[in-house]
This record gives sequence, C-alpha cells and structure tokens, in this order.
Amino acid sequence: MPDIRAFRGYRYEMAKVGALSNVVAPPYDVIDDELQRRLYDASAYNVVRLELNRDEPGDDAERNKYSRASAFLREWRREGVVVEEGHPALYVYHQVFTTESGSFVRRGFTARVRLEAFGAGKIFPHEQTLSGPKADRLALYHAVRFNLSPIFGLYPDAAGEVLAAVEAGIVDKTPIEAIDHLGVIHRLWPVYDSRAHSIAQGLIASRPVFIADGHHRYETGLKYRDEIASRGELKGPEDPANFCMMVLVGMSDPGLLILPTHRLISGYRGLTSAELARRLEPEFEIERRGAGESGCRNAWEAIELGGDQDVLGFGTVADDQWMTARLRSDKTMDELVPEHSAEWRSLGVSVLRELVVNKLLAGLGEPSFRYVHQTSEVLDACGSKEIDLACLVPPATMEHVESIASNLETMPPKSTYFYPKLLTGLVFNPIG
Repeated sequence: MPDIRAFRGYRYEMAKVGALSNVVAPPYDVIDDELQRRLYDASAYNVVRLELNRDEPGDDAERNKYSRASAFLREWRREGVVVEEGHPALYVYHQVFTTESGSFVRRGFTARVRLEAFGAGKIFPHEQTLSGPKADRLALYHAVRFNLSPIFGLYPDAAGEVLAAVEAGIVDKTPIEAIDHLGVIHRLWPVYDSRAHSIAQGLIASRPVFIADGHHRYETGLKYRDEIASRGELKGPEDPANFCMMVLVGMSDPGLLILPTHRLISGYRGLTSAELARRLEPEFEIERRGAGESGCRNAWEAIELGGDQDVLGFGTVADDQWMTARLRSDKTMDELVPEHSAEWRSLGVSVLRELVVNKLLAGLGEPSFRYVHQTSEVLDACGSKEIDLACLVPPATMEHVESIASNLETMPPKSTYFYPKLLTGLVFNPIG
C-alpha cells in the first residue's frame, strides 16, 4: 500500500533570500542553457545551483557540478539560508495557471512516500525512462543527499476526501507564494496537524499511485536506496533513503490537465500534401483542412471536437497544406506491435510512431523530432520553415494513464505533458 508520511522539510529562510520567486526553478529536465543563465542571474541563492549546476572549465572527477551543488547546500544550511522545519509537515500545494483553454487551479499536497519497486506494490510508472538522466540524478543524490524536486504522483479520489483532510489544516493561513518564469503562481502551506496527517495516511493507503512526472527521479531513488542498503548503511525501515518526496494530486482534480505533445519532424525534405496523402491513404481516411494558420487550427479543432485517439493532424511545410487522417482499422497496429495491449496500440502517439513514421513513411528520410504543446508553437515552426512535417496529436487521458500503467506497461516517450511543471525550491527532503 502507498505509505505517506509528514516530514521535516528544509525551506528557504525568506529573511535571507528576499522574494521566493527569485530562488525557485523548474525541474532540471526543462532548463535549457538560456534559462539556466537567467536563473543564475536571478539570485546567488537560486536553487538551480543545486538542481542543475553548470559545467565549468577544469571540471574533473573530484571537482564538478555535483561537488559544487553539495558545497552550496552545505554553505546555505550553515548560513541559515535553508533551514529545517521545526515539526513534521505535509505541504498543501496549489498552482494557478492559464492555457489556451482557460484558467485553472491544480491542488495537491507534498509528502514523503515510501519507495516501492515497480510491480511490487501500488506505485505505477506510465512512461519509459533513459539511462543518462538516471545516472545524472544518482550522482546528484550522492552529492547532496536531498530530494531537491518532487515527483508528481496521481491517485484516485473522486470525492476529494484525501486533500480535504489535509487542507483542513490551512484554513485562514497565508501561503508562501512564488511566480515562475512562465507566470504560473505557486502557493504552499505547511500543515503541522498530526490528526490531519493520520487521516490522509489512512485514506490514501488503499489507493494506487500513478507517477505522472519524475520517473527518472523515482527510479533513481530506488537505486540510491539499494546502494545504501548494499553497503549496510540503511538504518531500518524508517531510514530517509527508503522514501522520496512526492506531490500527490487527485486524478479527478479540475486543474489536472494533460496537454498534447505535437511532433515537429525534420528529415522529410520537400514532402508535399499529395505525397503524404498517397502514403497514408491505405490506412487512413484523409480530409483536407486548408492552408496556413486557418488550416492548422481547423485540423486541431477537428481533433479536439472528436475527442478520439484515431485522428491525427498533418501539416506539410513544403506547400503549407493541412489535413486530418482518421485510422480506418486497428488491424495493422495489432500486427505491428502485438506485444502491447489494445489500449497502448490505440494511443495517437503509438499510431503516429509505429504506423505512420516507422511503416508508411519509411524510406522517405531520416526523421528527427522536436516536441511542442501549443498550436502557436506549431505555427511558428511551420512559418520559419525549420521543419518538414508538423503532426498534431490528441492528448492522452487519465483513463489511458491508469489503464496502461495498471497493466505494468509504459507509454511511448512524450505521451503525456502534465502542465504546469512542479516547482523546485519550495521544500527539500533529506534522504541521507
């Protein structure tokens, strides 16, 4: 069963750092070089110095970005820049944000969660992981011995009773607040009430938890724990290394949005709508949607209104034309990837990768991919002619995540994008 705990987190001392907005950052995997520079410049105490310290000339096995992160954290703790909570807490966490679809509030809470090997308990992954990011995070874990950024977990709670139990502890209390580089407002309330902790623990114990984001960090937590255990340094079941920091959000929360992840493909130089239609027609019903911005928006509107996974949108940059393609039958996908479940094979991202790119467009070129989430980003890429083919993909739903993850399958990479990202720097969890 999921075992959640209140914990004595470490937080920035506001009297030392000033505005919290200047010291927080998104998670490491969405920080590019330019954003990293901006975060470094924002404050000498910005968490990017821990989460994603930059490489420096002369780095070696002893002196490197991980050792610098460790040194910064030690110094900040010594100077009282980062201080330990006086009492165990759960942390109510709200995110206020706007997308093309409107304004939303996503509500959850941060807890320490006992690590479970996938398939051995009630915590399930839904996406594949890569070895490189896990090796990077493991080196950081060994250096700083803290969870710096939370994993994003989802649990079923149609009535919202788990969060209600935790939020009972924040009535009339003022939150800690930060605004990130995208304008998202993040609010945090520590909850010290042990009764609220116990109620939430009991309510969530029988429910599964699905990892929405942070798969690499979760697997790294397992690896770190196992390495500590192999050296005989794990001090029983309550050792902090047995746990990870996780933000838990109910799967029915109105602010839980999964954005689409559209594919921008290069490597199909000169591809026209006529050639694309010819290649797709054996498997898809094609409908022309027009040219330019209106064609793109018409295609996306058809996908949104349909609400199905079997319709994809395509824009050919060579002639600025847009079309939608509806899958005629499941037969070919069943033959191409029989090792996967019917739910996995039905995903739009699976159909695009396995049937369209790997089969129908095979031999056309060597495709390379970029990923965006807004139609405005798709239009910008098409307008600059920096790509050859734009692919609009319907977003997966929470039902897909739950069904596929419960079957111990992982979805194709870039299947889901839970917006907004959780913020790094609101609270830290010691694991050493």
